[in-house]
Amino acid sequence: MRGRVWRYAPLVLWMCLIFFASTGELSASNTSRIVRPLLLWLFPDISEARIEWAHFLIRKAGHFTEYAILALLAARALSSSLRDALRRRWFYVSLLLIIVYALSDEFHQSFVPSRTASIYDSLIDIAGGFTSLVWFALRRRRREARG
Repeated sequence: MRGRVWRYAPLVLWMCLIFFASTGELSASNTSRIVRPLLLWLFPDISEARIEWAHFLIRKAGHFTEYAILALLAARALSSSLRDALRRRWFYVSLLLIIVYALSDEFHQSFVPSRTASIYDSLIDIAGGFTSLVWFALRRRRREARG
């Protein structure tokens, strides 16, 4: 039981964090309260257009990164599962989890007044997760080849 908690708890906690990030707390208007002053401090002569562009890129990078981390946690949990079927198919099950969670995350955001749902954000999420899964698989294969 202890091993199962150690294996799956980080994954579940990260999914809860992503759910929280989908609320109004991390909406664009709220994150701009942090990003805008930081950019103005770093680059005092930055234009409003560049601030908006940088804010946009930071938010999209956040999507990619949060799902890359989710994928690593899923791969870690599933590739070491006690269930043979999960352990053998960890890549596909992890990818399915990423896809379903990314789509449900955007669906959830469609009900939050200060958020907007976007299939493009889901695609960024899935790309982040897929990239991370490929990296994990390559790293694992290299480690197994060494013995």
